Amino acid sequence: MKKILKTGISILILSLIAFMSYSIISKINHKKEIAENIKQIPSFSYLTLQEEIFTHKNLKENTPKLFIYFNSECDFCNEEAKMIKENIKKFKNIEVVFISYEALEKIKQFATTYQLNNYDNITFLSDSKATFATTFDVKSMPCLVLYNKENKLIEKIKGQTKVETVLEKFRNF
Repeated sequence: MKKILKTGISILILSLIAFMSYSIISKINHKKEIAENIKQIPSFSYLTLQEEIFTHKNLKENTPKLFIYFNSECDFCNEEAKMIKENIKKFKNIEVVFISYEALEKIKQFATTYQLNNYDNITFLSDSKATFATTFDVKSMPCLVLYNKENKLIEKIKGQTKVETVLEKFRNF
């Protein structure tokens, strides 16, 4: 009886170790796949404030891009928008794309509050299916994803970031 119990426990422990190893390897491979997918701007499709479809093909060519994943109720996101508005002239050569999973009305209110909806280089998008976070491997808000003018990833920055820091990252690429 003891031999059967020892064998059963050994099999259980080995199975548990095998399952945990498989899970860890799967997560590592998934992270590598996502990292590879965002080296260039991936395909996406979201709605503008005018309820028109906006895809990666609508992005301006030969222009650096700054994607900002935000939530209108996030204090850090609000502060980020305020800093961009205060330094709007410094962003004139950068395409800024604000993306939120919130309803269009909340996004419109956010854009209006910070008076960012009247600039040609700033776009607000609604991610109603909440795919941006998984596509771009974003886990916090705000999250800034910077691409150079060749659409190659410069850096992904988690949390509120000073304007000077963001602009310096673009200057270095």
